[in-house]
Order: sequence, then C-alpha cells, then structure tokens
Amino acid sequence: MVHRLFIALELPDSIRETLAGIGPPMRRVRWLLPDQMHLTLAFLGDVDAEAQAALETKLAEIRVASFVIPITGIGTFGHSHPKVIWAGVGHGHPHLFALHKKVLDAALAAGLPTELRAFHPHITIARADGASRASLKPFLKKHADTEFGMARMDHFTLFSSQLLSGGARYRIENRWALAD
Repeated sequence: MVHRLFIALELPDSIRETLAGIGPPMRRVRWLLPDQMHLTLAFLGDVDAEAQAALETKLAEIRVASFVIPITGIGTFGHSHPKVIWAGVGHGHPHLFALHKKVLDAALAAGLPTELRAFHPHITIARADGASRASLKPFLKKHADTEFGMARMDHFTLFSSQLLSGGARYRIENRWALAD
C-alpha cells in the first residue's frame, strides 16, 4: 500500500475556525475548510508501507520541546497571480525550525527524499487560480497585521492525503508528542 504523506503541526480548532471565517467570497479563490489547515513541516509524496514504517520509527526518536507560535498576518505565494494565500507564524520560533530540521533528518534516515527549498513556515488558508494580486490587495491589506491567536504546539503529526475534486482529504497516520 502506498500513501501520499506529509508531516505537519495541527492547529487548535479555534484558530482554524477563525482563519476559515476571514475569507470573503472572491472569484478564482477557493478557501480551505478548517480541517484542511495545518503547518506543513515536510511533504514526502508517495511512500510505500515499508518506507513509512522506517519513517515512523525515525520520527518517534525526535526530541524537541513544545512551543507556542503566534498566528499573525496574511500573505501570498506567487507574484502577479498568487497561487496560495497563507497566514503567518511570526518570525520563526527556534523550536519550530529545530523540529523542521529533525523531521527532514528522520525522512533522510528512512531513505526518503526531501524538498531542498528554504522552509517558509505558514498555514495555507486558500488556493487561488488566476486571481490577480490587485483583486486580493484589499483583503491582504486589511489582514496584513491581524493577530489570529497563539497556538501551542505539543505534538507533530504524520498525515496521508487523498486528492479529491473539492480539495485534499487528510487522515492522521500517527502522532508524536513534543517534550514538555
């Protein structure tokens, strides 16, 4: 059995509900449902059962202290026609970056390839398909500095995802606690 896997931090329900409620109806923008919102640490793609078992063994060895991150501000990825609208997580908590590094190390130790691009922690809240930056500007300006709350990160999660016409559906494969 092959699963499409990623490792992420789950967000408190209150923050996901708040983020899901800020998006006005906009042409060419699909707002994510609360259960689709998370902070991705690593996307691994299709992984077979043997490699997944090796990955889970390595992930269980990770030791990073729990931490709190602010959910603040809205931004986009993409230039004149953004593809992703995201909520920010402050200026980068050192424990968040340490966890990201250890997750990548665990994936490599399990024999899985990892993305080599820079880590820009964020929470995707919408996907845009052809919306212009100009059409998003009022929304982005209104929420550039909005504080959506503080999120305590006390565990990380291995998810599998299934791509559907209305967006991805996620299933929790396993969770590991962060240290107190």
